[in-house]
Amino acid sequence: MELAPTPRRSPVLERPVGAADVVALPRPLSVSPAPLLATLGLLVVMNIPVLGDGGWVFRTGKIEPHGLFAPLVAFSDRHWNPALLRGTAVLAGMLLILSACQAWKRWTARRATAVTVVIAALLLVPAVALQAGLRDSSAPWFFTNDSTYQIEVAGDLVLDGQSPYGHDYLGSGIERFYSRDGEPRPRHEALHHFPYFPGAAESAAAWRVLPAPLDDYRILVVLATLALIPASLLFSGPVTVRLALGAALAANPIAVKAAWFGTADAPSILCLVLAFGLASRSRFAWAAASLGAAILLKQFALVALPFFAVMVLTSPGGRESFGRAGKAFAGVVAAGLLPFLIASPGGFWEDTVRFGTGDYRIVGYGLPAMLLRLNVLDNRSSAYPFALLAILVWLPVTAWLVRNQLKSRLPWAAGVGFAASMFLLLFLGRVFQYSYLLWPLAGMAIAGMLAAAQTARGTSTTKVDPRPGSDLTEIRPFMRSTNSLLM
Repeated sequence: MELAPTPRRSPVLERPVGAADVVALPRPLSVSPAPLLATLGLLVVMNIPVLGDGGWVFRTGKIEPHGLFAPLVAFSDRHWNPALLRGTAVLAGMLLILSACQAWKRWTARRATAVTVVIAALLLVPAVALQAGLRDSSAPWFFTNDSTYQIEVAGDLVLDGQSPYGHDYLGSGIERFYSRDGEPRPRHEALHHFPYFPGAAESAAAWRVLPAPLDDYRILVVLATLALIPASLLFSGPVTVRLALGAALAANPIAVKAAWFGTADAPSILCLVLAFGLASRSRFAWAAASLGAAILLKQFALVALPFFAVMVLTSPGGRESFGRAGKAFAGVVAAGLLPFLIASPGGFWEDTVRFGTGDYRIVGYGLPAMLLRLNVLDNRSSAYPFALLAILVWLPVTAWLVRNQLKSRLPWAAGVGFAASMFLLLFLGRVFQYSYLLWPLAGMAIAGMLAAAQTARGTSTTKVDPRPGSDLTEIRPFMRSTNSLLM
């Protein structure tokens, strides 16, 4: 007689999946669409009133529709048109209503996946296409963001065999962005630093070989954002729950704006989700390689490293799996990082560490912004002891979260710990823009998918809903696991 799993049992697979299992679409089994339809409905409703808001205001002169997206530019009357974009969001809502009207019929996993991707694409893609089309119809420094523009220039430098670190970006066109009308503003501090990790420049170099306007880095960002939905299917558990969490991560209003506005977090977040998804399938080497890619693309992914390491260590493979994962991780990080460290070690440190953590202006909603409003700090360029606070506050809290995860041996605790640690670090940092909230949100989505996997595994040997076509499972094993973590 098979014993029921204990709350501390790892939900990773005892048999690692093969490549065909990873890339295969869900089998055409019946699923319950209710949680997915509810989530998609909330996403549509939240996006309609805000889609297209908060963009840069450019004074470009006359815009001549040009290139692949010229019909969309002409249809928008040659300007940034939030009303048009909200119309596509309303169209997504109408499509969702039609889908909900068929909810009583048999829904398969393939159908649920298709509906999710289409709804998310209607929320994400039109705005990016319009921005790229307007940019292609005017000039490279209009209808973009300074961060993605600089990443594109860094990619061009890599293609030319140069390092983006320690480089003077004056004359690259970025200085024309800051005036909003094309006039050069050569005194902006960002023109002398590239504050992103090498993966941003490397991915941009690969993307810049495409013809315009497809070489706009935001096209890669929106594709990575949409890819979060199929990435959620790497985890086990109820299909519609995984799709709902993937859709919430990909099509929430912050992610939708980040794609067209030019906040380039999505490629790194995608690699982070893939890392934990592959780890939940016992593909630890590939998972570690994905985490390495996430760190190369964005420094924030470093926060996930200790929680990922504990998840691997507490897996059935233990130290052997950890050793293989460590080699894969080190290989990816070394391959992406060493060429730039060798070419310009001083420039790399100056740009990514000193400028990013010490010299950047105070922006956002964190502790330094609160101290500024309370007149504890004089101005946005005032000195602020971030490093000291990180050592005295963030590091002990993160160590406590890792200890709790190690004691509980619950893989979903990795997502919870990462979300909490990430949010605390953002709160303490000089810059806390609302787009950064995508990172703790990613941690919560990962925790939800790992918890759903554990719940599904627990009920596979206890109690399963006998009704045909149902993917709903009993929550009691998950609650027992939660109690064990809190204890």
